[in-house]
Formats: sequence, C-alpha cells, structure tokens
Amino acid sequence: MDLKQISELLQKGNAKKVKALVEDALSEGIDPKEILQEGLLDGMSIIGEKFKKNEVFVPEVLIAARAMNAGISVLEPALAKTGNKPIGTVVIGTINGDLHDIGKNLVSMMIKGAGFKVVDIGVDVHPQKFVDKAEELNADIICVSALLTTTMGNMKGVIDELNKRELRDKYVVMVGGAPVTDSFAKQIGADIYTPDAATAADAAKNVVA
Repeated sequence: MDLKQISELLQKGNAKKVKALVEDALSEGIDPKEILQEGLLDGMSIIGEKFKKNEVFVPEVLIAARAMNAGISVLEPALAKTGNKPIGTVVIGTINGDLHDIGKNLVSMMIKGAGFKVVDIGVDVHPQKFVDKAEELNADIICVSALLTTTMGNMKGVIDELNKRELRDKYVVMVGGAPVTDSFAKQIGADIYTPDAATAADAAKNVVA
C-alpha cells in the first residue's frame, strides 16, 4: 500500500477513507510507526504548512484533524503494542475566565500531529490545575491560551504558580491567542509565544529536540 494515499485523503478531510486505509495498512502488516509518520503525521504537517501560508483556513484544518483522529483511533492499540512513545507530553487549556476553545483545539491538533501526547484540560482552567495536571503526567510543555484582553492577564498565574511550587525550571510554558503578543509573553515570563497553531507545533518539536 502507498501510505501517501492516507496523507492525501487526510488533507482532503476524508475521515471514513483514512480510517479504512489505516485498517488495510495494518492488516497488510505495515509497521504502525510507518503508518503514523508517512500517512497521518505527513498529511497533518502539510496542512500545517498550508495553514501558515494562508492556503487553507480553520475549517479545512479542523476537518483534516478529524480525519487524523479517525486514523489514530485505529492505530493507537497497535502503536501501544510496539511501544511507540510520543516525543513528549503537552498539557493545554484556556485560562480561567475564558471560554474560547477553537484556537486551543487547533494548537492541540497541530501538536498532536507533530507526534506529542496532548492532554487537553478544557476552558476556564485555573492556574493550579495547569500545574497539577503537568505534575501528574510529568509533562514537558504547558500551553496556555487566551482570546480576550480581559483574561490574558490571568496567564501570569500559571508562571506564578510554578514559581510558588519551585517548579518553574521543570516546564516550558507556551502562550498564545488573539490578543497575546511576544512582548506580553516576555513580560509575564513565558518561554515561548507563537502567532499561530502550526508555528506552535514547530516550537514544541524544537523544545523536545
């Protein structure tokens, strides 16, 4: 089987066919890691690049991500058996007071598409919960999203909480969202700011590398 087919169908957002082809590839005895890398992750990274260049937009990314998740649902048990480890663990959520989730979901999908284990803790999340979850999972990166100028100040709470527990050096803190800027990220002491979801995935990969 040509795994490029999986990549191409994923880019078109054809979840049903992606799922069927992943099942076929597994039954042909193709290594699950290969299916993941050359089929699913390849397709998602092409979508990520196109998204960066404004060649595709949010709806296309969401549809592609849905197709990726359909493929991953079939692949996960096989990957677990081969002992395939994610390249890192990310805890992601929208800060307390803020109920927006599209940006967070996009980043979550892009980072998952880069090969990370992503644990999404939802919206309106208090700083303590970000840190509790990161500790529980022994995560590498904490991603904090805000889409309102009135809530972005709450992001500093995550940094403060890490400092309070003397854990600041243990985690990389990434922030993003419409009103967030690089200078704001520096001001609150975050490690990384990225302007969009695809760049966030690249930045996360660079951190663990």
